[in-house]
Amino acid sequence: MNKKAIYNLTYGLFVLTARCGEKDNGCIINTAGQVTSTPNRISITVNKDNFTHDMIMESGKFNISILSEKASFDTFKHFGFQSGKTVDKFEGYSAAKRSENGIYYITEGTNSYISATVEQTLDLGTHTMFIAAVDDMEVMTDEPSASYAYYQSSIKPQPEAKASQGKTAWRCTVCGYIYEGEELPADFICPLCKHPASDFEKVTV
Repeated sequence: MNKKAIYNLTYGLFVLTARCGEKDNGCIINTAGQVTSTPNRISITVNKDNFTHDMIMESGKFNISILSEKASFDTFKHFGFQSGKTVDKFEGYSAAKRSENGIYYITEGTNSYISATVEQTLDLGTHTMFIAAVDDMEVMTDEPSASYAYYQSSIKPQPEAKASQGKTAWRCTVCGYIYEGEELPADFICPLCKHPASDFEKVTV
């Protein structure tokens, strides 16, 4: 089985934001889409380990900022490579505004945002799917949306680190981190982007 086939699915990249009490947070997701047009509903799928997941479960509301091809890698690092459990991602972060629902949306490297209220949830084990009614949405620029394939080819820096000659290495397909060793531990977590061993590929040197 070639696991890379999944990368050929045409899906985008988004900053998912939520507010619970006085706490704001956001994370990167790649599973968002329209499910009905009348009434207008969208679905998102969020890893239960993400702090944003718990905030949405409690508040029942969220915003999706649609990342464009103008998005910088810094946006992905800021919202995807650190946890809201230990970092206030909006402290000192200026590229955001609050929508009518009081939740931040991202204003740089995005082309649109959608505000929504959760109607249903579906437990998927490691993730929860949220089905939500669209409350508001705005288009900010006409820049094309960033697909996952575009992120891989044009936004994510190509790894500068190389494996030592003659050694087996594994490369994170998300951030490019190199792990040297004959076998990659099944429970290995990338120290940079926190993605699991399933997101590593064997490197030929």
